[in-house]
Amino acid sequence: MNSKEVRQQFLEFFKQKGHLIVPSAPVVQKNDPTLMFTNAGMNPFKDVFLGQAKPQAPRVADTQKCLRVSGKHNDLEDVGLDTYHHTFFEMLGNWSFGDYFKKEAIGWAWELLTEVYRIPAERLYATYFRGDSAEDLAPDEEARAEWARFLPKERILPGSKKDNFWEMGDTGPCGPCTEIHVDIRSDEDRQKVPGEQLVNSGHPLVIELWNLVFIQFNRSASGALSPLPQKHVDTGMGLERLCMVLQGRRSNYDTDLFTGYIYRLEELSGFIYGRDPRMDVAFRAIADHVRAVGACIADGQLPSNTGAGYVVRRILRRAVRYGFSHLQFKEPFVYKLVEILADNLGEAFPELRAQKDFIEKVVREEEEAFFRTLERGLGRLLEGLKQARDKVLPGETVFELYDTYGFPPDLTRQIAREEGYTTDEEGFEKALESQRARSRRAAEVKPGDWVEVHPYEKPRFVGYDLLRTPAHILRFRTLEVNKKAQFQVVLNNTPFYPESGGQVGDCGWLRSTKEELKVLDTQKENDLIVHVVDKLPDNPAELFEAVVEEERRRRTAAHHSATHLLHAALRQTLGAHVEQRGSLVHPEYLRFDFSHPHKLTEEELEIVETEVNARIRENLPREEFRDIPLEKALEAGAMALFGEKYGERVRMIRFGQEFSTELCGGTHVQATGEIGFFKILAESAVAAGVRRVEAVAGPGAEAWVRRTAAQLERLKALLKAPDDPLRQAEALLQKLRVLEKKLEGVKAQERELLVRTLREGLVEGRSLRYGVRRADDFSSEDFRSVAFSLKRDLRQAIVVLAGVQEGKPVAAVWVSDDLVARGLNAGTLVRNWAPHIQGGGGGQPFFATAGGKRVEGVDALLRHAAQDLAVLELSSE
Repeated sequence: MNSKEVRQQFLEFFKQKGHLIVPSAPVVQKNDPTLMFTNAGMNPFKDVFLGQAKPQAPRVADTQKCLRVSGKHNDLEDVGLDTYHHTFFEMLGNWSFGDYFKKEAIGWAWELLTEVYRIPAERLYATYFRGDSAEDLAPDEEARAEWARFLPKERILPGSKKDNFWEMGDTGPCGPCTEIHVDIRSDEDRQKVPGEQLVNSGHPLVIELWNLVFIQFNRSASGALSPLPQKHVDTGMGLERLCMVLQGRRSNYDTDLFTGYIYRLEELSGFIYGRDPRMDVAFRAIADHVRAVGACIADGQLPSNTGAGYVVRRILRRAVRYGFSHLQFKEPFVYKLVEILADNLGEAFPELRAQKDFIEKVVREEEEAFFRTLERGLGRLLEGLKQARDKVLPGETVFELYDTYGFPPDLTRQIAREEGYTTDEEGFEKALESQRARSRRAAEVKPGDWVEVHPYEKPRFVGYDLLRTPAHILRFRTLEVNKKAQFQVVLNNTPFYPESGGQVGDCGWLRSTKEELKVLDTQKENDLIVHVVDKLPDNPAELFEAVVEEERRRRTAAHHSATHLLHAALRQTLGAHVEQRGSLVHPEYLRFDFSHPHKLTEEELEIVETEVNARIRENLPREEFRDIPLEKALEAGAMALFGEKYGERVRMIRFGQEFSTELCGGTHVQATGEIGFFKILAESAVAAGVRRVEAVAGPGAEAWVRRTAAQLERLKALLKAPDDPLRQAEALLQKLRVLEKKLEGVKAQERELLVRTLREGLVEGRSLRYGVRRADDFSSEDFRSVAFSLKRDLRQAIVVLAGVQEGKPVAAVWVSDDLVARGLNAGTLVRNWAPHIQGGGGGQPFFATAGGKRVEGVDALLRHAAQDLAVLELSSE
């Protein structure tokens, strides 16, 4: 019975028993501050048990996506090391909200397991709550009596409060539970040791299969228990474990829920599962992790550096790390498993199938970023391990890997542990704290005391309506910022917008009849608007006129309004998944970061730009709702932006009734026509799943047009093609391609000559032949091509090549298949010699490469390789 049939039979069985089949809730928790991820089947029904919501039906059944990677339920570090831990799993469950109770729950569980799934009754055991005198709780005789209808008394076992009494938390609904265990050992083993002696002992083949929770009490804050007016049933059975039992396996990873990923990994890597315990860990970890990552992305959680996104990134990077270090993957591979994920789970969870392409793109981009990190950091880590004393990697090295290479400390610890080393945690923490101290000193601010001029007056922002206003200085002070003096003042009335929400602060002047202060910047300190000025006033009590630099404000406002139009156009073009992830609004340009998994096409950028300019030409008036309740703004369709905090009352800006409505405190144009013209300059990646658009508007966009036109004119003159410079450029590129093709032909001849020279120049020995040769101006790919040519007919041979390519040393080692079978490894050999060129390397057992920094070391590398192989030749005779 395959996993899809197992799942479907469970749901069909309970549907026939009058249950409403409900879809899985998202695995990513959005509305529960106590949980980051759904980690149990009951999570979606928590409010029902607490009496805060009504159930959809008195009887419900489902299969719930769950993830256990944070808090006390964190299985991440165990996944792969054994055959039963998982991050992502499915929890099959049936629920009764004040309807049936123990008799039906136990009877139906027995019926499903023995009559539908046909698990032999003699292999099943049940536990029940034995009572607890400290809590004045009696044994659950009702559950024991129900089990006596199906099982002999020796297979109905009393259990402790720890194992057989379920509680939601310190307070709230709770009750006894009964667990169904199954013994899948061989008949011979069962004869030697009865299964009842192994229940709840940790035996991997005598396992809990199903937990039936009977919620009948409420625990108050005092700890007292009182009966609930309505009794509930909450059951959970892991699909992965159930499939292991029904498919006759001894490991969850041998079921069809996982074998598809493992078979595909075998195809991609060339390694076989089940032959090497260390590789098996990698196979299992990757197979598990792609399910977890895919489920999270489908539910809207992209990898990131914070919160749930960080957990998703960590899971994916753990999978990549195992593939890199154990299965020799040197390029993205996890994304190639997403198709299997969509096929395996897409029927139960349609969002996985619907978003397959989206998940693939996000995973691939995240992998590419991490592979770059791995390549940089791994070489330094291996070098550090070689230099470590007493098998302890210094904390300074762990910090260097983290600070310079972006290598995660937990990954460093894991690799070190696998190589038999520990890490100096105290040294790492000390180095980390030193860096923090340096950062604090670099940004050190020594504030002076505020000098109060008008201590009882409160400041007021008037900058939405006015760009100049009479103002008194309420207070002033001198600060020392990075050992330089800075002067700050606070005004009673200020038209200066302070830096916030991505918009830069205003500049301008404070003018009195006797002096002028230049306002260099405007900032926010908590809710206080602080003006940074070039000097302190001679007479702070004077009346000043506060004047905003109008042209700068106008350009900034144009870019801010253009940012709103851009956001709306991106969502209209790409989809509602687009959400702001950051922005910078400047008088000269704008920068907008948003959630999107892949690079925008030229066509998409053109559509977005055209849409923004169309809205500019429509001259849409700005509608401002300056002080309205947050709920009312959200009901009106306002977008609450990612990472922003809002009070109970907000400001809402709208351009066009159905186009752009956002919560925003920034400054804007009166109508979109004031923006003038909008031009996208660049689109790039900020992080996996986050893109960035850089653009200009108004005078900046006009300046871009003038510069581009001037460049085009110069290009026409350079190409001597006043009418069609593009055609002339294409012709020149075509000539270049022809020359490059001819050059590749020459390079192919050089490779053939090198292959022939190597074959003819091999040093003969009784058990192997070897060749060591310098070959400059050959790339790693050239060396690979040479190796594959040698692979066709050479036996009992090793070849070492090294040279300088584009100013950098490169080396390669090839080992014939028969010598690989005898234990020789090209990756090990090249790593031994790479230090001569100050580099590191690796690859497959038959072919590996290394790059380095020290050109002068090439000859030394070849010389030592020849010496080592000579010894190897002698020892093999």
